[in-house]
Formats: sequence, structure tokens, C-alpha cells
Amino acid sequence: MRPATAPLPHDIRDHDGGRVHSWDMSTGVDGPGTRFVLFLNGCPLRCRYCANPDTWRLRDGRRTGVEEVLEKVAACHDFLLATGGGVTVTGGEPLLQARFVEAVLSGCHELGLHTALDTSGFLGARAGDRLLAATDLVLLDIKSFDPIAYRRLTGGELAPTLAFARRLAGADIPVWLRFVLVPGRTEDAAMIDELAAFAAGLGNVERVDVLPFHKLGAAKYDELGIVFPLRDTPPPTAELVDRVRAQFRARGLRAH
Repeated sequence: MRPATAPLPHDIRDHDGGRVHSWDMSTGVDGPGTRFVLFLNGCPLRCRYCANPDTWRLRDGRRTGVEEVLEKVAACHDFLLATGGGVTVTGGEPLLQARFVEAVLSGCHELGLHTALDTSGFLGARAGDRLLAATDLVLLDIKSFDPIAYRRLTGGELAPTLAFARRLAGADIPVWLRFVLVPGRTEDAAMIDELAAFAAGLGNVERVDVLPFHKLGAAKYDELGIVFPLRDTPPPTAELVDRVRAQFRARGLRAH
């Protein structure tokens, strides 16, 4: 029999829903095991390498209730448990819809499932204590450790992300750090060493995923009539990826 969620607080259960882009299943990249991945619409950043420009605008998402999401999750509950997986909420930037995320993750916890939040941390101040209590893992994207380079790359500020990282460390919430390696943009060895030292000092970073820049989202820009800023940027070489991973490992971090 399919599990049902236990009653949630009325202020969450009665939430009028969120703007959802889509959902999918993945293995190995969005947290441990096989994951039910919920993609939300809306993002305050404009990362120049973003592969999902179709998630930028909140209004483009389909209005979806908490109950509908939890029904979808419950339908694959046993499979997720059997694979050691769970549910990951991503975006866009999920913390733009923090109350909706809180409701979804709380409901997933009631189902006994592992939960993960994939975020840039830029809106970390919106994550209340109850949301974090329902979060077993944070996939934290730190785009650059140089404030000027961060602004050029994303249009936002680095400081809120670092403050959120420290808050997660203080709450002892496990983190998988994500770092997109873009030739000519985020490859500076000194910057990466500073980022690695920061991550190692937090004490809660379980692994670092060095993600090579790619152009798989370029067709979406064409469809939307948007210029892809890094169309002429090549992907990093295998040697560069190895060097960056080695820098994180030199600080005692597990880097992939």
C-alpha cells in the first residue's frame, strides 16, 4: 500500500502551492542514491553558464500544490528507499519559494525519505529553521570565491552564500559543494585554493563536485531568443579538471 503523509502544520499544508518547472529521476548527481528531483521556477541570479534559462522566470512555472508533489513522491517511495535515495529540490533557485520548499521537504520527511536542497545559497537568509530541520543534505553551488569574479559571473553578491555556508556548518548539516569549472572564468589557481581552504574549514563538507563547463543548454537559449554568453568558451581540458580536483584533495576534501 502506498504510504501517506502524516498531517503537516496548517500553515504549510494549506500553502497555495509553488511554481514548478518539472520533475525527473536521477542517480548519482543530485544526492545519494536514486532521487526524485523537483525543479522549481524562478532565480535571482543570471549565471553566464546557466544550462536552464527556461527556469529563470517564476511566472513561467506551473502552479502546483504541495499535495500533488507529495503524491508523486509517494508513488515511488519504495523504489527510492530501496536505492538509498530520496528527494532533491532544485531550480532555478528553490529558496525563492522557501515556504513551498519547506512544505515539500517536511512532507518527504514524513514519508521517511532523505531530502536534499540544491541552492546557490544567495537567498540563504530565506531558509527558516524549520526548512533546514527538514533538510538532510545541501548541494551548495559556490560559483567563485572572488567577490568581483562572482558578480561578473552571476550578477549577484558572494557574501550571502558564504554566510549561508557558515550557518549550515554551525547547524552541522552535511554539504556537497558544487563548483563549475569554466576556462578563463573560474580556473584561477589561487582563488580555487582559497575556496578549498574555506570549504575544508567548515567541517561539514562531505564531498566536492568539480563540474566541467558544458554547452548542453545552448539550444534552450536559441529557442528563447536569448544570447548564450559563453557560446565561444571551450570546455575545460581533462588536465585542468584534474588540477582543480587535486587542489581540493590537497585540503583533505573528497573531490570528484
